[in-house]
Amino acid sequence: MRYPDGGGLTAEERARRERVRLAAADLIEAGVSDGEVARRFRATRMSANRWRRALAAGGRQTLVSKRPGGARCKLDAG
Repeated sequence: MRYPDGGGLTAEERARRERVRLAAADLIEAGVSDGEVARRFRATRMSANRWRRALAAGGRQTLVSKRPGGARCKLDAG
């Protein structure tokens, strides 16, 4: 297991990343280059380009956080 202590992002961390992506979308829509978006948000140009492509393909909704990653727990209360 890669993260023995639970790993992953908390809801707060996911929300922060979502805010960054949506703020980056504002700049992308304003015509700012991938390099400049990446610099302003301390991200990679690859991430900025991925955000640009997602925005073009499906709008701002594609940049919204979905849910925690990973497999769902298969255990029940019992």
